[in-house]
Amino acid sequence: MKLMSNSSSISQFLLLPLADTRQLQLLHLWLFLGISLAALLGNGLIISAVACDHHLHTPMHFFLLNLSLTDLGCICTIVPKAMHNSLWDTTTISYMGCAAQVFFFVFFMVTEFSLLTIMCYDRYVAICKPLHYGTLLGSRACAHMAAAAWASGFLNALLHTANTFSLPLCQGNALGQFFCEIPHILQLSCSYSYLRNLGLILVGACLLFGCFIFIVFSYVQIFRAVLRIPSEQGRHKAFSTCLPHLVVVSLFVSTGVFSYLKPPSIFSTSLDLTLSVLYSVVTPAINPIIYSLRNQELKDAVRKMMTRCSPDA
Repeated sequence: MKLMSNSSSISQFLLLPLADTRQLQLLHLWLFLGISLAALLGNGLIISAVACDHHLHTPMHFFLLNLSLTDLGCICTIVPKAMHNSLWDTTTISYMGCAAQVFFFVFFMVTEFSLLTIMCYDRYVAICKPLHYGTLLGSRACAHMAAAAWASGFLNALLHTANTFSLPLCQGNALGQFFCEIPHILQLSCSYSYLRNLGLILVGACLLFGCFIFIVFSYVQIFRAVLRIPSEQGRHKAFSTCLPHLVVVSLFVSTGVFSYLKPPSIFSTSLDLTLSVLYSVVTPAINPIIYSLRNQELKDAVRKMMTRCSPDA
């Protein structure tokens, strides 16, 4: 019932504009359109290649397909509304639209980090326990792990969205962000409600930190195993399969963590916007490029698929 009373008192939120002048707003519109098209093309090619090429029906590529789906989800959750606001020179978003944006953003971000953790486990088993790879990462085990990642994202999104939008808001309706994000909504809530919801966020942060520790520990074991490989070619091949995942994790974690945990002394609206765009829009868009650059099988499958679709083929 709190959700309904809150909805009746505030019908919309005010988002932070990406620029002050009309020319810059239109420039951001074209930039976001270019990023969106690149993300749709890159992730769409990965999804199509993995789904259609039986040579890519491996655990690593199966999880990469799921990761591409979450990347597309993140882009489609944030970018369309930002483009709409830039096009029509407005900053408003409806109460229910804001709640939906929070739900799907948390859903896809938590699912993505869960998948990155699972992909780290995949690389750990492939390099450190290669003889047990088929047993530990069979088709049923991979399906269960992917389902667990999506379920964790859904449950986290449901919990955080329901709790956030059940709080009474006492500080107006202006959000200091270009999309609806939980910390900025919390700043509008009453002090006692803010502390209650902050505890929930800390619990989620501890779970994410546990995944991060698992990733770090796994890569320590991976690097130790790789350095024991006698041939240089073998070490290079092992590193090439891990490097894209490590780069994606580093980008995802560094931009997100710094955005949320940066010291108040370096607060800047432009810095906040830049960091938010990096971890919520740019990173999902460049993930396909990072993975395809070092994955020869994936590049060959995409090239073969595009050749079949070419009119000259």
